[in-house]
Formats: sequence, structure tokens, C-alpha cells
Amino acid sequence: MALSPIKTCVLGVGLAGLTFHVPFVLALPELFTLTAVLERNPQTPGGKVQQRFGVTTKIYRTIEEVVNDPEVELVIVATPNDTHFPLAKAALKAGKHVLVDKPVTETVKEANELAAIAKANGLVLYGYQNRRWDSDHLALKRLLSLPCSSPLSLGNLLEFESHYDRYRTGIRSSWKDSAGAVYDLGSHLLDQALKLFGRPARITAFIQNIRGVTKPEVDDIFTIYLHYNPGTPFSNQFTVLLRSHILSVKSPQLRYAVRGTKGMFTKYGLDTQEDQLKAMPSVSSILEPGYGQEPESIYGVVENIADDGVTITKTTWPSDAPGQYIGLFKNLAGVIRNNEELEVKWAETTQVIEMIELAYKSSAAGQTLEVSKL
Repeated sequence: MALSPIKTCVLGVGLAGLTFHVPFVLALPELFTLTAVLERNPQTPGGKVQQRFGVTTKIYRTIEEVVNDPEVELVIVATPNDTHFPLAKAALKAGKHVLVDKPVTETVKEANELAAIAKANGLVLYGYQNRRWDSDHLALKRLLSLPCSSPLSLGNLLEFESHYDRYRTGIRSSWKDSAGAVYDLGSHLLDQALKLFGRPARITAFIQNIRGVTKPEVDDIFTIYLHYNPGTPFSNQFTVLLRSHILSVKSPQLRYAVRGTKGMFTKYGLDTQEDQLKAMPSVSSILEPGYGQEPESIYGVVENIADDGVTITKTTWPSDAPGQYIGLFKNLAGVIRNNEELEVKWAETTQVIEMIELAYKSSAAGQTLEVSKL
């Protein structure tokens, strides 16, 4: 017996709502129904969703209207960072399942409070870490899963470098530029690294406002080191370097530089899904061939050292599995309707916030900080 689609309300119809959430709700009518959106100041009767997608849905102007709608089962929080906690809390207390865009909250304390409410009420609380489904990240995971006997294996990793760089001298008319780079892009980089390698022993961070075009305390570049002791996860010491620079003159930008005892993986360019989602004429494009597919020009390269310690062999490592943010939404529906396992666990997203808080403390103190064991 087919289960009914999950009646969904998306809070916020800015970049996050219209690009990363509404399209997938609409593209999966067998799993979701867009019952309503929260749009505080619609300029037309149908609001931004009708303007962008030609779809009519209920428009609410307040969270009180949303939580008092008995039809709404799932609330997607796609609003500015500082509103995530109060909006998610209100939805959970009203008995709604909740998907929260990254960063899920501003503090670990807030994330833990939401987890307690969800658990007490038997509700699904899911963090939107969509970049786990980037094509380049999927390609990287496939490479790292190779057995050590493979001629393309990197061996034990020595250093893992992951970037989200760009060149932007001014600020956008978006709240994201007032949220800080660590909470914005750092949320993605930290989540990917923690999922791949687990919890580090120590953290060192350098966080700055280099352009001086926003408030001094609003960072626009960062470098975060995660230090791993021998045995976790490799027999040798291992370092993760996560970086975002706002004045990086490079095209395409560096994405990954991964160094191992037997080889190195280098990757330039970004997953194509965000640009496609912004430009696509219809949400049906998400389901068509070519969606999420990287051009071959930005495929990664593996370099392996021969037994002589001199000869290096270069091999193209294709991002042949397309990026698929839709996988997150399919999993979310499965969790709500079929009690499937969460692919993005709330404890994992909470750990991201913990590392962000430690990164700011490290940078302010100019010190490497210990990370407590769980």
C-alpha cells in the first residue's frame, strides 16, 4: 500500500528555499506535497513560489500560522541562521517533523535542546548537509574506498585539504554575508571531513575579516586544521586542512588536494547542482540525464608514485556519479514514513556546530585546542 505524500511547509523563499528545498519537494510528488510556504511579505498573490515555479500553495506570514495548520507534517527551515533554533523549536513543539538548513543552530546548546524535544515527541529532526551528495565528494569517497592493493590507491593519508574559495570584493544583498564564512561554508567542509575521518584530537583555526566591507567580527576567510593522532583513522599522524578564501584569483578554484603515502589526488572546480537549480526552467530537470553531472574538464587527477620512488603516473579520476541532493530528500521521506535510518544524523550536525565553536575560540586565543573525547 502506497503511503500518502508528506505535507510540507518551507519556511523562507530566498536562495535556500527556492534553490535547495522547494524544487526537490515539487520534483518528488510521490513523497512530498508543498502544502504551504512562509513568506512574510509576498509581492504578488501567489508569492515567489508561483512566480518561480508556477505552483500555487498556501502562503503564511507567521510561524504561528504554520504550526497551527494541522495539515502540515514537515517543516523545512530555510531562513537566516539566527532564526533556525526558534523556528525549529516552535515546529517540533507543535508536533511537526523538521528539516533544518545548515548551520542547524548557532550553538551546541541549542542543537541539543532541539534533539531533546524531537526525541521526547517521537519526531524526525534532520540536518540539511546536502554537500555530502556533491559529485566531487562522491568521487573522492570512491577513491578513498579503494583497497591498498589498487594501483590507484593513495595509501595512508597524510594530509587532506578541502577548499571553498571564490573571488568577491563586495558584499551581496543577502543575510549570508553577515553570518560569517565559517558558519556558511565551514559547515559544509567540516561536515564532509568529520563524516570521512571522525572526531579529531585537536583543532587550530585562523579566522579573519580580510576585506573590511562588513562588521569587523563577521569573518570572510578561514583556515581550520583538524589534527588526528596516530591510529585515528590512520597509523600515522594525519591533518585535515579546511579553507575558504574570499579573494582567491583562480579559475577553476582548487577543491581538493589529498596527499597519501602512495599518491595524491587533486581536484578543481565545484559541483554543478547549485548553478543548475538556479537556472532550470522546470523542476523536472532534476530527474533528467545530465543533472548533477560534472564536465570532464574538471575531473580530478590521481598521481601515484612507482616502487622506484621516482616515477609518477597520472590518471584521470572521473566524477562519473552525478551529484544528487535528491538523495537527501528521499532518505528524509523514508525516515518519516518507513522508519529508515537517517543518512544525516542530528548528532553529526551537532558535532559540526561544536567544531565551529571551538574554531572561533582557537582563533581568538591564538591557540590549538584539545577536542574532548565522546
